[in-house]
Amino acid sequence: MRFKSCLIPLTAIIAITSAAEASAQAMVREQKVISSAGARAMADACTAWAERNHVILAMAVLDWAGNEIESHAMEGAAANAIDTALLKAKSALRWRRPTSEMNKIVRTGQNLAPTFMKDFPQPGALPIVVDGEVIGSMGVSSADGEKCAQAAIDTVFNKQRASAP
Repeated sequence: MRFKSCLIPLTAIIAITSAAEASAQAMVREQKVISSAGARAMADACTAWAERNHVILAMAVLDWAGNEIESHAMEGAAANAIDTALLKAKSALRWRRPTSEMNKIVRTGQNLAPTFMKDFPQPGALPIVVDGEVIGSMGVSSADGEKCAQAAIDTVFNKQRASAP
């Protein structure tokens, strides 16, 4: 008889378990990740754009955490081209906006943080956004780099959406 008060109704156990599961789910989130194949396809698409537009450049693709997963320099690219592309990609990822926007913000004095944070707010990089989520960035060592990066993003991710079931 003294154990009767220790019994918990089954509905209470289910409610406790459901609350614990919901709490655990709140501690984890899913993150989209650009694959190596996706990054390579972006580099290929940007290279194709550059060849059509008679531009020699280099590019770098970063994942959502800032890890470099692809870089490519076209034959004849300047010695600093990959470094420039990488710096631009890091800046676009950190600020989650095109580096051309950051350039305008710095030049007008609205926000000078990118300069003292050792970012590279020069036009040529874009964040890669899929379904409203930043999954990486692409930097290109050219004044027209954002056009090249946008062409690559459109080519790779529009193709992926078109082939999705």
